[in-house]
Amino acid sequence: MNIRLLAIGKTDNSHLQSLIEEYMKRLSFYIRFELEVIPDVKNARNLSEALQKEKEGEQILSKIQPTDQLILLDENGKSFSSVAFSGELQKKMNSGVKTLVFVIGGPYGFSDAVYAKASGKISLSQMTFSHQMVRLFFIEQLYRGFTILRNEPYHHQ
Repeated sequence: MNIRLLAIGKTDNSHLQSLIEEYMKRLSFYIRFELEVIPDVKNARNLSEALQKEKEGEQILSKIQPTDQLILLDENGKSFSSVAFSGELQKKMNSGVKTLVFVIGGPYGFSDAVYAKASGKISLSQMTFSHQMVRLFFIEQLYRGFTILRNEPYHHQ
C-alpha cells in the first residue's frame, strides 16, 4: 500500500519543515509515503469562502486517481487513539487498498465535491491547529501507527 498526504499551501516555517522531513524519513522504513503540496489558490483574498473551497476542491480532485481511497482530515471526522488508528491502517492494508490518500484542506475546509468523493473523515483533535502543524502531527501519527503494528518501543501505554 502507498500513502499520500495532500495539503493546501506550503510550509513556510523551517523548523516545522525540518521535523516533517525527519518523520517522513522515519516513515519510509515502513511504507511508501509521499507528501504533495497543492499551491494556494491565487487571489484567495478576493474570493468568497465558498469559491475558495470550490477552487481548492478542483485542485484536490485533480490529484486523485479512480482507484485511490480518499480520507479527509476534518474536524468533524472520527477520532482515534493512536492504537486504534494503527488498527485502521492495518485494515486498509489487509483490504488491498493500493493507494490511501489523506487530505488536509484549506482554511475553510472542503468543497461538497471533495466530501462526496471521500470514503471517510478523521479528526486529529477537537482543538484547532494550523494547517502547517497538522502535517507534522499527522505524519508523526502515521509513523507511530507503524511502530505500534511492529511492536516497536516508540509508543508507550
